[in-house]
Amino acid sequence: MARAGRLVLSVFVDAFGWELAQRIPFLDDVLTHKAALGTVFGYSSTCDPTILTGVAPREHGHFSFFVYDPPHSPFAALRPMGLLPSSVVDRGRVRSWISKWVGRGLGWNGYFQLYNVPWNVLPMMDYIEKKDIYFPGGILGGQKTVFDPLRERGIPFSLSDWRRPEVENLARLEHDVGEGRIALGWLFLASLDAVLHAQGTRGAAVVDRLRWYEERLRRILAIAHERYEDVRIHVFSDHGMTDVKDTCDVMARVDATGLRFGRDYAAVYDSTTARFWYLRDGARERIEAAMAGEPRGRWLDDETLHAWGVDFPGHRYGDRFWLADPGVLIVPSHMGLKPIPGMHGYAPNDKDSVAFYGTNTPDAPRPSGLADLKGVVLSELGL
Repeated sequence: MARAGRLVLSVFVDAFGWELAQRIPFLDDVLTHKAALGTVFGYSSTCDPTILTGVAPREHGHFSFFVYDPPHSPFAALRPMGLLPSSVVDRGRVRSWISKWVGRGLGWNGYFQLYNVPWNVLPMMDYIEKKDIYFPGGILGGQKTVFDPLRERGIPFSLSDWRRPEVENLARLEHDVGEGRIALGWLFLASLDAVLHAQGTRGAAVVDRLRWYEERLRRILAIAHERYEDVRIHVFSDHGMTDVKDTCDVMARVDATGLRFGRDYAAVYDSTTARFWYLRDGARERIEAAMAGEPRGRWLDDETLHAWGVDFPGHRYGDRFWLADPGVLIVPSHMGLKPIPGMHGYAPNDKDSVAFYGTNTPDAPRPSGLADLKGVVLSELGL
């Protein structure tokens, strides 16, 4: 059987940060070039659109999932859920089931989770990722993703389905590579992120997961070298992971001001960031005076937001951002009610936030940040 020409393998390992990659060997004989890769401020909901589009968050429009926007909230029908026992409707599995039901009912195909946003707060919130960002029309800013030029030119490629288990996506890529017809294989490996959240960066399962990834990738590479003349692999992550050492209760400090949510102010409490909208005069001063007593974080000024690419037009994601120090978790938050061992979403220049990049190519462009990855892949494909 004649071998095909070039295959580009893009392997996206969620949360495999540069610090972790320096400590744990990973495909060392294959990835002859390894380097730190600059991340962006935010979570995967910010990082992934940046990777796909090659532009800053302020341009593609994605940051966190929830924003204060009562006129456009699709969640009014969920308010009665707050009358039911919290021990039932706020359990993780129940919330996940309700999320699936709501997402289907609204006709959304993007990643959707209600997390722990209170039922009485949801009717004031809109949700951002209604559409699948991996398909045309999914990016809020309207930018094309790395896959659109291939679709336009009829170039065959293999794309992981983030809804499906890793074993299925790995098996699908093995099959597609074995067929020898694709030019790009885009593999999304998400479970390391979950392991790091559950165990922290020193957990025993972290090494086990990376060894399993390594084994499966070697199988794919072996098949690729049989079917293609030129096999290019690019392994990268979206961010790293930070071990949680402390918690802070931002909600309690704000509640103690006596200000009323939805009348005086609104807020979204992410795992590491509290975002505020000031609705009445005086609310900003009282909230920021209350937060002055919390030493485990800081307010982000306009210059910092601009430098990080998250100064969104119209203050879409909040008038002010308060960011916890690395290793400090906001508990409780709208994302979770209990501490967990690992978290990301801290300052992008903190060492544990920095992402990873590795390749076997001696002549491909070298990315310095997430926004460069799209260009690297398209260059490797001759596009």
